Amino acid sequence: MQSPLSGRMSSGFGGSGKYKSKIVFGVALVAAVPFLLSTFAASVTVGTGALEFGQGSQQATACDQKIYVALGEEWHGAPTPEDSSAGFFRVRAVTVSNLDLEACAGKKLRVRLIDNASKEIKIGPTDESMVLQISLPNPLPISNLSDPVTLGLSYLTGIGAPISTTLTATAALSISGISVYDGSVLSSKNGDATFYLDPTSTIVNIDGQKVFRTTVETIDNPASTPQAAPSAAPSATPAP
Repeated sequence: MQSPLSGRMSSGFGGSGKYKSKIVFGVALVAAVPFLLSTFAASVTVGTGALEFGQGSQQATACDQKIYVALGEEWHGAPTPEDSSAGFFRVRAVTVSNLDLEACAGKKLRVRLIDNASKEIKIGPTDESMVLQISLPNPLPISNLSDPVTLGLSYLTGIGAPISTTLTATAALSISGISVYDGSVLSSKNGDATFYLDPTSTIVNIDGQKVFRTTVETIDNPASTPQAAPSAAPSATPAP
């Protein structure tokens, strides 16, 4: 599929093709709506066709002016009485790469998927699960993280309200190793944040052909701000 985004590196069934964009998206602050206060978002549309697996796009958030987003794929069998080999390529993972974890420390990171009718795609086990969110550690971690509790992994509604439900997703934050997106060496200035939608592939199986846009948002997280240690109270001066 041809698209206005250029730089196709590779593609193929079950592959890990990468797609770089020469477009830098601006950052917009939405302050009129309370729940979006201090929200910065970026998104990309790939022509008139679906976002291909393994593609990525150059985007920007409040704390990092150049990040990349790529979708990971895998084949999902869906046999029918007419065709026992039927199936589709499901969205296995969404990776935010080249993320400056030093500048973004303490912020919440959100991703969502949008279809060709500009509607959010259900990304979790309930009909309201439209957003996946993690909290970027502050202070910075000294090693890769994959504990959902430590990362604060959760589902949100489209307007950002928390959802209490069983997690089918997992997440990983990588600061060492090799980037999923372009093979660069990871660091605290060049990290990967990966959301695995449903590693069991039993509940959340999104057909990649239905994904036309991805969005990435950073949200202020005051609870993560390191608190200054309380100063010691002066001791009373003994009476002479």
